[in-house]
Amino acid sequence: MEFKLDRLVRKSVKGLLPYSSARDEYTSEGNSMTFLDADESPYPNGINRYPDPQQRTLKFELSRKYQVPETSILLGNGSDEVLDLIYRAFCEPNVDNIITMPPTYGMYKVLAGINAIENREVLLTSDFQLNIEGILNAVDKNTKLILLCTPNNPTGNSFSYDSLLKLLVDFNGLVVVDEAYIDFAKQKSLLSELTTYPNLILTRTLSKAYGMAGIRLGICLASKEIIATLNKIKPPYNINELTQGRALQEIINEEQTKKRIAEIISEKERLLEALSSVKCIKVIYPSEANFILAKVDDAPVRYKQLLAKGIVVRNRSTQPLCENTLRFSIGLPSENDILIEALKKIG
Repeated sequence: MEFKLDRLVRKSVKGLLPYSSARDEYTSEGNSMTFLDADESPYPNGINRYPDPQQRTLKFELSRKYQVPETSILLGNGSDEVLDLIYRAFCEPNVDNIITMPPTYGMYKVLAGINAIENREVLLTSDFQLNIEGILNAVDKNTKLILLCTPNNPTGNSFSYDSLLKLLVDFNGLVVVDEAYIDFAKQKSLLSELTTYPNLILTRTLSKAYGMAGIRLGICLASKEIIATLNKIKPPYNINELTQGRALQEIINEEQTKKRIAEIISEKERLLEALSSVKCIKVIYPSEANFILAKVDDAPVRYKQLLAKGIVVRNRSTQPLCENTLRFSIGLPSENDILIEALKKIG
């Protein structure tokens, strides 16, 4: 079945001309330009000018990092803005639907509600893998997107690579794969599949491995046709100058990031071993992320006990298949020591 992106784009978006900002209308790269075009303050303080609306310098470095053309990259204020743009570009409100696989990242469902899109849920299997038959059976002519997160939040496991490829082959809509935690995973990214599958969209974030949750930068990697469609509806200056500059510093400093990833993985292994001897913990689930999901005897009670000791974890018990579970993010060695000691005392 031949994939045709044009079939998926909302009618109101197809003919839309993107807003042309002042900084989109000239091509000179000279440093001696006199800017009298954008009604900015002329008094220099480092941030008096609008940021590059296309984030060209940052995209150049990301293109080098991911080995994809700059035309295959879109940046957003966190992955949440990227996902919202995808919904608004391809899903017709009150007509189309998406498919998600709980337990998973809660914003997929929230964004569906905001955009008046039906969210069809197909639960993961008992071992937190994709129910491919169930997903494909849930597809109808109005299904535009399948969204999944691998490694998955909150379970921590990666989905079978073959299952991901089967979805890409058998579904004639867009498969959005959230790879927020991929830097911690043993399983390889789907990045190399972008040129093979035109219906694949990957999202990344600098909030996890790169330690920049505070700047809120999300990354979308897809075909140039998909990115061009998203650019039609992207706010003109959505990534501010401070965010672009800070992100650029971290992207260039790859060695520091690699070192931190290795330390987090090492600390996770240490925490996994320590948790195995805590009495109140009944099941520890495999994790390829920077957190551990564990089933305890009484999650609400244990959550409150940890909170009383000044330790904030996440109670995931309201999620399907996650009854009585707590999620522990991997902290600094000293923070992990505090958690281990507290659990042993209350357990």
